[in-house]
Amino acid sequence: MKPTNTLTTANVLLQLLTLLVLSGCSSAYLGALESIGIPKREVMKFRVQKARETQQETKEQFKTAMEQFTALTNFQGGDLEVVYNKLNAEYEASKKKVEEVDYRISEIEKVSEALFSEWEEELGQYSNAKLRARSEQKLRDTRIQYAKLVDTMKNAAGKAEPVLAVLHDNVLYLKHNLNAKAISSLQADLEDIQSDVTVLIDAMEQSIKESDEFIRTLEDFR
Repeated sequence: MKPTNTLTTANVLLQLLTLLVLSGCSSAYLGALESIGIPKREVMKFRVQKARETQQETKEQFKTAMEQFTALTNFQGGDLEVVYNKLNAEYEASKKKVEEVDYRISEIEKVSEALFSEWEEELGQYSNAKLRARSEQKLRDTRIQYAKLVDTMKNAAGKAEPVLAVLHDNVLYLKHNLNAKAISSLQADLEDIQSDVTVLIDAMEQSIKESDEFIRTLEDFR
C-alpha cells in the first residue's frame, strides 16, 4: 500500500505544481483545474465569494479609516506623530483593499469569459431542441445577471476613489505640516468624507447583495 500512497501523493503534488505554473495563463489554468475535476462554474463561484469577502473587508476598513479621520479632527493634545501615523496606516490599508477589490473583479471577468464561451459552444451539441432552448435561455439570464454583478462591483469600487483622494491629500498635507493648526484645518473635509464614506458603504452593501444573488444562480447553474 505504501508505494500506492506515495504515488498518489506525488500525483497530487505534481498537479498542484502544474496549476501554479499555469496560473499565469488563465485558459491553461482553468483547463488544468477541470482536468482534476474542478469545473469553471465552481471557479466562478469561488471567485465571486472571494470578491464578496473582500468587499465586506473593504467596507469595514473604510469605516475604521473614517473613525480615525474623525478622531484626528477632534485632536485635543498628545503626540501628533502618533496620530499622523495612525491615519497614514489607515489610508494605506484602505488603498490596499481597493486594489484587492479591483483584482478580484478582474479574476471574475477572466473566468466568466471562458465559462460563457464554453457554454455557447456546448449549445451546438444538443440533439434535444427543448433542452437546448432551455440552456440557451439560462445562458442569457446568467449573462444579464453577471453583467449587473460586475457593474455593481465596479461602481462600488469607484466610490472608494473620492475617499482615498481626500485621505491621501490630508495625509500628505499633515506629513509636512504636523501641528495643531494643520489638524484643525481637517475639519473642512470632515463632512465631505463622511458623506463619501456613507455612499461607498451603501454601494458596497448593494454589491455584496448582488454577489449573494449571483452565487445562488451558480448553485442552480445548468
